[in-house]
Amino acid sequence: MDRIPDLLKYIKLTGERAKLDAKANGTYIVYKTDNGQIVREYTNGEIEVVQNPGVTHE
Repeated sequence: MDRIPDLLKYIKLTGERAKLDAKANGTYIVYKTDNGQIVREYTNGEIEVVQNPGVTHE
């Protein structure tokens, strides 16, 4: 059993599931990009950079 490819597969599936849940609930997903920015990705494909990631509620 090769754990790294299995782990990467589960990470990818988790992200895909989050996108499906966001679409079903009319919301967005939040993640950190490769260059370190925190972003919101809406179901219509719009990506918004979170300006102040220290704020817990907007």
